[in-house]
Amino acid sequence: MGYMDSGNWVIGERAPDSKSFVRKPSSFRSFVAPRSSFEPEFGRYHLFASLTCPWACRTLIVRSLKGLEDAVPITLVHADTDMGWTVDGGESSAVEEVKHVSRLYKIADPAYSGRVTVPVLWDTKTRTIVNNESADIIVMLNRAFDEWGDSSIDLYPEQLVPEIDRINDLVYDGLNNAVYRAGFANDQASYEEAVIKVFETLDMLEEHLKSRRYLVGNQLTLADVRLFTTGIRFDLVYVGHFKCNLRQWSSYPNLWGWLRDVYQCEKIMATVDFEVMKRGYYTSHKRIDPIGIVPLGPRLDFLSSHSREKLGS
Repeated sequence: MGYMDSGNWVIGERAPDSKSFVRKPSSFRSFVAPRSSFEPEFGRYHLFASLTCPWACRTLIVRSLKGLEDAVPITLVHADTDMGWTVDGGESSAVEEVKHVSRLYKIADPAYSGRVTVPVLWDTKTRTIVNNESADIIVMLNRAFDEWGDSSIDLYPEQLVPEIDRINDLVYDGLNNAVYRAGFANDQASYEEAVIKVFETLDMLEEHLKSRRYLVGNQLTLADVRLFTTGIRFDLVYVGHFKCNLRQWSSYPNLWGWLRDVYQCEKIMATVDFEVMKRGYYTSHKRIDPIGIVPLGPRLDFLSSHSREKLGS
């Protein structure tokens, strides 16, 4: 989940008497499901997400893969250092002319005093936040709206759930969250511990992908989605901005091949904007980079020759 805190986009809060950052749990954890308070309905739910935030982009990827563009409308937001998560273009006429995501939290809970995060799955019928945890939202998008999406695609098949969950836990602890623990560490020891964890995890994943195309089974799953949003940002942002620079993702043959393979799925590629991604990090983390200069590089080629021909580039 992506936070705006005191004008800066951060990912958690410092633990008491600690130099490390600890992720706070999400505040809204209801599910869209039949015979619940949040029944699946076409157009009822609205997704607020950011092209910068890897946690939010998970939801955009699953929504795209499942063909839910009409069933679950979206509003894109960006990190504004003064106003927090702000609607691109200034307002969202689809949801009560909301200009800032913080307004959704206050509508859902007038006493809310926690952090304002994305993604947010908003219920337009009851005017409340259903869920602001990306791991939950992608499971909902995978199953709850099949009546209006592509039911032939199952990114979380029951027989693979235990292994998907195992990989997800490992990747979350050692990579998804660890890059932020490195980037927001407040002393050398905390930084080094996090960075070592990152590269131990990358080494393990490199070996895991030695003889397989996907992380689990013979198909793309939520495990691939959750790793992809970190992988696509790694060399572009985390190596420099978060100082995760022992090696580059592109120096791992199997991980690099996997990343390029997943990226070349057109429905996934459509959710990636490299310039928005870099600008969002480098201009909003003022404690890490107070000047906010966005680097020109690195220049990476994520496309195969076949994909370039298909795209006409």
